[in-house]
Amino acid sequence: MIRETVFTNARVVLENEIVHGDVLVRDGVIADIATRHGSAATSMDSVTGLASVDFDGDLLMPGLVELHTDHLESHAQPRPGTHWDALPAVLAHDAQLSGAGVTTVFDAIRIGRQDDRDDATVLARSLALAVEHANGAGITRAEHFIHLRCEVAAPATIAEFEAFDDITSLRLASLMDHTPGQRQYADADAFRRYMVGKGRVSADGIDAMMQTLKDVAEQYSLPNRSKIAELAAARGIALAAHDDATIEHVEESASFGVRISEFPTTELAAQAARERDQLIVMGAPNIVRGGSQSGNVAAARLLELGLLDILSSDYVPASPLQAIVQLDADGIYPLEKGSALVSGNPARAVGLDDRGQIAVGKLADLVRVQRHAQPADERHPLGRVVPVVRAVYRRGLRVS
Repeated sequence: MIRETVFTNARVVLENEIVHGDVLVRDGVIADIATRHGSAATSMDSVTGLASVDFDGDLLMPGLVELHTDHLESHAQPRPGTHWDALPAVLAHDAQLSGAGVTTVFDAIRIGRQDDRDDATVLARSLALAVEHANGAGITRAEHFIHLRCEVAAPATIAEFEAFDDITSLRLASLMDHTPGQRQYADADAFRRYMVGKGRVSADGIDAMMQTLKDVAEQYSLPNRSKIAELAAARGIALAAHDDATIEHVEESASFGVRISEFPTTELAAQAARERDQLIVMGAPNIVRGGSQSGNVAAARLLELGLLDILSSDYVPASPLQAIVQLDADGIYPLEKGSALVSGNPARAVGLDDRGQIAVGKLADLVRVQRHAQPADERHPLGRVVPVVRAVYRRGLRVS
């Protein structure tokens, strides 16, 4: 039996415009888009027996495609030394992301521990296996893939990567190096403050720790980058660079086949990434907060320069939708273009060409959003707008 639903009276966010109209979904795929003029009915209104949902003027947006969220691990370890069962952690994480309008998510799982914990691979694999189980059982709201964040400056990273050979949902890997004194932590004092502030090391022990990390990175970072790039290419896994700061960093990334530049820390690196056809990812919290918490280049500055393609939630799941709705309200970046930052472009970056836009033939992964006005403030003199996710649809079926 053919399953059809029409979403009516919506402000439909298309690739290049927002129209007042209706969207027909047939068997999980967008089958037709009709525009209205004023309150005039469309031809869809005359179809009898067709299930319909009146959006009452709310936004109808493509579901968000999230490439980099760190929240799964925080659900598995909600407090230091506390472990939550992997499957309930995945489901709680899934509910949180779906509530933020995400219909496709790449769950970031970190490998390459530098603190001598022997449970690193066990924890990472348990989360990946739970994602695989949830996908197979059909119990998630969003569609989940794995994004393996590879700390290259660690001795066991290659062995840990190879332990994921049987994980079919692994579709993205990123090359990270958080060694103090370079990339994200070019300001070594920022690393010192972060580690001591998080209670991971004492103030008396931080300098010795930093020197050890530098020594280990000198031995492992470059060989590990090269090997992971080789392994990813063999499996058809998309490859991202993380925190490139210099032209040399970007040139090295490009030589490994990197097509995604995550969180470049300088304008120089972002420009170099653009010249090498890498898609540039920045954290949406950077936009919402008005800058980088680490003192690196602001995402808004890269957007102004045309050097920003994708926004990810990073550490705040609701931030991508919040960022693009507020950018539109501020008159900085129209919502239809903002939608590409969180849906169309990330889908394209990882080869998911069947989603990310409201267009005939695309998957009906859709979000109903109400814009809730708040008083203006100094940063937002035209007024603040909070997006309220009222419903989420995956392949035409409501999941949240």
